[in-house]
Amino acid sequence: MMLKLSRYRSEDGSARLVANMDGRTGFVAGANSLTALANEAIARGIGLREMVARAGIEDAIDLAEALGQGRLLAPVDHADTAHVVLSGTGLTHLGSAEGRDKMHRAAASGEKLTDSMRMFLEGVEGGKPAPGDVGQQPEWFYKGDGSQLAAPGADLVMPAFAQDGGEEPEIAGIYLIGPDGAPWRLGFCLANEFSDHVTERHNYLWLAHSKLRQAALGPELLVGELPADVRGTSRIVRDGAVLWEKPFLSGEANMSHSIANLEHHHFKYALFRRPGDVHVHFFGTATLSFSEGIATRPGDVFEVEAAPFGLPLRNRLARAEAETVTVRAL
Repeated sequence: MMLKLSRYRSEDGSARLVANMDGRTGFVAGANSLTALANEAIARGIGLREMVARAGIEDAIDLAEALGQGRLLAPVDHADTAHVVLSGTGLTHLGSAEGRDKMHRAAASGEKLTDSMRMFLEGVEGGKPAPGDVGQQPEWFYKGDGSQLAAPGADLVMPAFAQDGGEEPEIAGIYLIGPDGAPWRLGFCLANEFSDHVTERHNYLWLAHSKLRQAALGPELLVGELPADVRGTSRIVRDGAVLWEKPFLSGEANMSHSIANLEHHHFKYALFRRPGDVHVHFFGTATLSFSEGIATRPGDVFEVEAAPFGLPLRNRLARAEAETVTVRAL
């Protein structure tokens, strides 16, 4: 059966690890850190499920109630947020049949394709290599370190200079680099990657700027394999009413790249295999309210939900105060 792990913030501010396994939901005895539990599992040569089974589950908890009380944290933790790397890949999902057909007609007619379109089609052609082979490399971007992670229910804060704060409902892979430099996947989280689409639209070379924003992770880490077909809903709530809502798809059945291929092209860089580091890698989406003319504003609430994750991810959009940065010479 499925194992999902969450982190709970106690009254005194300390964290405890919660497991939902085999029909039981409760605190993992003696565990307060996903990273510490994973490090111990690596040292023992066993998986997270066996680690939880050996520790035992105690003191049942209602996770939905805890989420409503604002007590659930992002599942990822590290003693130093500078050692948490946030990154992602784009143009990885197939999108609508209409969009694909339009692109294929353009390719067949000899029309000039944009760089983004060319990259997408290259992914469709070579993003799912045979096991053991290396496929087409995807678009890649950096989002920041662990200080950029917003907890479930927390505000997603766009900078004062941002031109947009838009949702990106997707799945993120969570990884820990072992003591020998080998990457270990801990599991998957529901995510809102969050981006500045107006800045990106102005010039695609500003993609790097548009991605340097916060991101939010859902309250559950799904341990094990991600289902091939993930179906969820993304919506925006404004003043208590649904402003926009649309289904979104993920999982390899709906992607132009395999997860293994995306993982290879991230971890092929030795820079990203530093022992002890945690990585949060966003796999991309094909569903954006921005592409349908929605302009978000502070106070809007983003909601993302999808099976097999039992709990939704909700975050309110906020804007930071303006500041002037001055560099001084020493």
